[in-house]
Amino acid sequence: MSTVSENNPPAQRTSGRLLARNSFINLLGRIAPLFVAIFAIPILITGLGTARFGVLTLAWMLVGYFSLFDLGIGRAVTKLISEKLGAGEEEQIPAIIWTSLFLILVFGVVGAFVVVVISPWLVVTILKIPETLELESLRSFYVLAIGIPIVISSIGLRGILEAKQRFDLINVVRISLGVFTYLGPIAVLFFSARLESITAVLVLGRVLAWFVYLFLCIRAVPGMRARITVNRSQMKPILRFGGWITVSNILSPVMQYMDRFLIGAMLSMTAVTYYVTPYEVVTKLLIVPSALVGVLFPAFSASYMRDSHETSVLFQRGIKFLFLILFPVVLLIVTVARGGLQLWLGGEFAEHSTWVLQILSIGIFVNSLGYLPFTMIQGVGRPELTAKLHLIEVPFYLVLLWWLIQGYGIVGAAIAWLGRVLIDLLCLCYLAQKVLPMSSLEWQRHGLFFMAAISILFLAMIPMNLAVNSIFLLVILFGFSLIAWFRILAPEERGVVQNFLNLGRVPK
Repeated sequence: MSTVSENNPPAQRTSGRLLARNSFINLLGRIAPLFVAIFAIPILITGLGTARFGVLTLAWMLVGYFSLFDLGIGRAVTKLISEKLGAGEEEQIPAIIWTSLFLILVFGVVGAFVVVVISPWLVVTILKIPETLELESLRSFYVLAIGIPIVISSIGLRGILEAKQRFDLINVVRISLGVFTYLGPIAVLFFSARLESITAVLVLGRVLAWFVYLFLCIRAVPGMRARITVNRSQMKPILRFGGWITVSNILSPVMQYMDRFLIGAMLSMTAVTYYVTPYEVVTKLLIVPSALVGVLFPAFSASYMRDSHETSVLFQRGIKFLFLILFPVVLLIVTVARGGLQLWLGGEFAEHSTWVLQILSIGIFVNSLGYLPFTMIQGVGRPELTAKLHLIEVPFYLVLLWWLIQGYGIVGAAIAWLGRVLIDLLCLCYLAQKVLPMSSLEWQRHGLFFMAAISILFLAMIPMNLAVNSIFLLVILFGFSLIAWFRILAPEERGVVQNFLNLGRVPK
């Protein structure tokens, strides 16, 4: 696989070929472990029992949630290194790396101490773990606490490779670790079904991944080994950027999960099931924008230092390709929602969840497009804008959510979520317009395509029989293909698609 060598000019790190290839690799890295999970989870449930497996899922969740303890420093590492690469100031990179890793280690130790202190409260009071499993669970949480500094410093090391556009290496580790997360506990079952043994193996996997990341980073940045130094002057920009990232990282889960808590409190747990099931299905589509913006974030930072027009080109291409990939998928889901739910889960489920699935699917389409301005604003060094937007959004969203659930049940919750992500997208585009040089004509053009797409998706919600549904889909998808090819894609972008289809690869 071709990569950017150290001697190549910085512009090659944001070339279309490299970014397209890395986006595909990133997507593969997120999807591959899911296939292992499909086969591994039934084995684990059988071997551990329902209660122990429930605690294990909490352990998996905690391992992922540990990323909050890095206080956004991993993202700051990627941004600052990308800027130095874009400016040709690579000699300053080792100081940024070691200063960041030092700060992450300090916060990791603090995080580990916090988890150790609150673990008895979590196990006994909050999580309602069965008494027979309390001791095992408590020991498991202590083991996980020991792993916190390793987990979050891995985020910093991964950020170095992201800045260097080495997503091939990142995803080799990501896939291996994802597979190990499921197969490791299965291997332990041959010797023990105790939770502390399984969580110890999970932490061991993270430790091994940390050493691999460190080795790869030293290979990618040889100066790391020669200049080990902590620079106080670098701490302020790292902490300032990371602090605003942390605000968004804390508030985003609140807006993402509060709907199900309010549904459970105001309606019933049955209503939660009718809401969460379609939600969990459609949110898997967010893997696509996540894979893309993970690659574009360092590209935005590097290109903005050289030429903001290049950043604008990257931004518009990202919007185009997200639009072209997700619109037909979401249109299909919205159109066949009722029949699909009926076939999958039965008539009663379809009766309660069809509107929820349709509304949330449209919301996912809107939310996916919002990933681009959100990431671009942070990538060019303005994370305070996205954090302040979230601070403003949260109280209004919670009031709207409560009001609509009270009046319209789970459909009201879906409407509130769609309304929030729609307003969020509009605000993010307004902020992006302030920091990125794009003509008003370009923004208007994007807006017209977006409004047309949303109108068609709402039209697809109208109940129709199978024949009308099929004709509707065929007509819309045929028209969409023509408009996409002749009006949305530029000539050079059509050439990329043609070569990809003809040769099975993405060229320059």
